[in-house]
Amino acid sequence: MSSSPPRPPGRRRLFVTTALPYANGPFHIGHIMEYIQADVWVRFQRMQGHEVHFVCADDTHGAPIMLKAEAEGVTPEELVGRIAATRPKHLAGFHISFDHWHSTDSPENVELSQDIFRKLRDRVPSLVTTRPVEQFYDPVKAMFLPDRYIKGECPKCAAKDQYGDACEVCGAVYAPTELRNPYSTISGATPVRKSSEHYFFRLSDPACVEFLREWTQGGRLQPEVANKALEWLAGDAGMADWDISRDAPYFGIEIPDAPGKYFYVWLDAPIGYLASLKAHLAHLGADFATFLAGEDVDQYHFIGKDIVYFHTLFWPAMLKFAGAPYKVPDNVFVHGFITFSGEKMSKSRGTGVSPDVYLDLGLNPEWLRYYLAAKLNARVEDIDFNPDDFLARVNSDLVGKYVNIASRAANFVTRHFDGHLTTAWEAPEERLLQTLRDAQPAIARAYADREFGKAVREIMRLADLVNQYVDAEKPWELAKAMATGGGFRERLHQICSVSLNAFFLLTKYLAPILPATAERVSTFLNENALDWDNVRLLSHCKAYEHLITRIDPRAIDALLAGPKAAAQTPAGGVAPEPAAAEIGIDDFARVDLRIARIVAAEHVEGAAKLLQLTLDVGEGRHRTVFAGIKSAYRPEDLVGRLTPMVANLAPRKMKFGLSEGMVLAASGDGPGIFLLAPDAGAQPGMRVK
Repeated sequence: MSSSPPRPPGRRRLFVTTALPYANGPFHIGHIMEYIQADVWVRFQRMQGHEVHFVCADDTHGAPIMLKAEAEGVTPEELVGRIAATRPKHLAGFHISFDHWHSTDSPENVELSQDIFRKLRDRVPSLVTTRPVEQFYDPVKAMFLPDRYIKGECPKCAAKDQYGDACEVCGAVYAPTELRNPYSTISGATPVRKSSEHYFFRLSDPACVEFLREWTQGGRLQPEVANKALEWLAGDAGMADWDISRDAPYFGIEIPDAPGKYFYVWLDAPIGYLASLKAHLAHLGADFATFLAGEDVDQYHFIGKDIVYFHTLFWPAMLKFAGAPYKVPDNVFVHGFITFSGEKMSKSRGTGVSPDVYLDLGLNPEWLRYYLAAKLNARVEDIDFNPDDFLARVNSDLVGKYVNIASRAANFVTRHFDGHLTTAWEAPEERLLQTLRDAQPAIARAYADREFGKAVREIMRLADLVNQYVDAEKPWELAKAMATGGGFRERLHQICSVSLNAFFLLTKYLAPILPATAERVSTFLNENALDWDNVRLLSHCKAYEHLITRIDPRAIDALLAGPKAAAQTPAGGVAPEPAAAEIGIDDFARVDLRIARIVAAEHVEGAAKLLQLTLDVGEGRHRTVFAGIKSAYRPEDLVGRLTPMVANLAPRKMKFGLSEGMVLAASGDGPGIFLLAPDAGAQPGMRVK
């Protein structure tokens, strides 16, 4: 694991980016994984009190966009504008907290790209040179052909229809001009060889190589990234110079003083980070050059392993030799790819997860944020999305462990203590809270080092401790004893109060991953300060409402079925059952629906599906109802809850006893039973109309 070089203590200013997505299509799941990784880290840094400027942009230039736009009969600007319009849905949908989203086809990027080029050319003339390059030229299209637009026979194995840089049959790598019987994939014409003057950035220059050795081996990069950079730097052939120009026609930024020449897209694309920052700072009324010159400013980039070469060699070298106000990155954080059930995701094979479908189905974005965070670490290794593991981990951890603590405690507090919490607890309670507080430095270190999986494991270990405490103290039994005149009021108050304080600590630790849930918890517990150092004890809570629901397996099936299924499936991924036969208002009026409070709940010996509920329906007596909800609820979690019931259902004699009504729950074809609940303010005995 790499870490930043030591910095002065105190508040820091962080300039953070993710890799720029190419603006020829919507986000895929790899983009979303990277944005979630960076967003979790950024949110943690903000909780530490640091000033963070989190920006990104669309990568809009290059031949592929130019040619795609032409094929669709639109301008490149219209094409990238259409793609840009799809971005907010996904960024907001997955709670990605960018401060600014920009474009490389912007005035700021033109200005900065040309400025950096001029500085490189004028300050260190030996670093920018020109020389002729012979390439394939399409005589019909009147343009030089990038490798991907040339096909022919492999010069090694003679396989047909191979691209201009590598053979997919034998794996050979070659120059496009080595292809046999080449043809242009744009026009079908046979390309001709043609020479053109190109601009090069001389990475082979001794000064450049010396700087890159120092920068890549200075502790900034992950060990495997630093080792790979050293391989490139120490190779027998030495560093290859970087071709930074392309000839017209080309959609890009013109090279100063060189008519008909454009910057290769990989030169102006990373400068898009700076262009986005410049536009963002302008909105804040801050000066770009002054900001970059600040000694307390750190620059970080989150990228995938496929673009390491550009970000660890070209990018820092450009910034270094361009000089002030530009500065080299403090870190480049590299991650692996995301696979699907152990295989590479493939849109053509229909394997994988579509962010668009995920959101269209109405699935909770924090399910995915949590699942990915639980798998992410600081190493450059692939992570796998497994549908069964996704469902099990979210349902077990987020529902079964985390929100279960609040649901078990809050109802007792609002029912018996008007929502007021006590801090007059005993030594065991103080020890439990201190154990959670003592874990804070380790969790903070894990977040800072991007070891999110380690942070999640520690947080869930603490959640287990809290649940074990609640299981041992059995507040539902104390509440039941109180209902029959027992004197356990103070102890119940202590147990539930310390449980909610523990839940708030866990929420604070999970807030970088679950920002929307953390906001709802803050409202529910009347505590808005989610900064990392907040140690205040809670004083009050509101009525508990569901914070995170379980994943229904049918939602996963709909997600994997793709866009067509999403269009036919309502939010949540669960198709409704057909409506029953039509009834009149008089038929409905015959059903007497009343609000009931669950006073007690118990397992029924010998019954696989039933729980025995004792209900207060406002009649001055209690009713017993046997409900088939055992698979979905633990008895202790139900005590104190309000739910509608059918009050005029004829009593039914069962072998376990007499059932005097029916509680209402939702269910469908798949697993999952969901007890209905009224809004706050409803009271036992109220009629449901």
